[in-house]
Amino acid sequence: MTRARILLLSHEGRTNAEIVDALGVGSATVDRVRKHCAEEGVEAALVDRPRPGAQLKLDEHTQARLIAEACSTPDEKHARWILKLLAGRVVELGLADSISPETVRSYLKKTTSSHSKNGNGAHPK
Repeated sequence: MTRARILLLSHEGRTNAEIVDALGVGSATVDRVRKHCAEEGVEAALVDRPRPGAQLKLDEHTQARLIAEACSTPDEKHARWILKLLAGRVVELGLADSISPETVRSYLKKTTSSHSKNGNGAHPK
């Protein structure tokens, strides 16, 4: 709605400063909407563009599998899971082509999982 209002006020001949004051938006927003309209047309100026950012490495199913692995007992060489081991396990299981320990950490942080040495890795609730 704001983009449409910007274009309507622009069509009326209002200046950027007048539009900023009337709508309570930033001058960069007004500039951006006007530029998109001039370069790509009205329809393009009114529609959200895709936002940058990497695609998620794991979908809901593979995230659940990661959590299950984190709650399981690691191999006999290790007393408990560490992020590097879990990242390697994700690749070994074919859940992702590659994944960093930091990405594994961010997925586990979203859960109640705990890597304490007391217990199986599940956080008591």
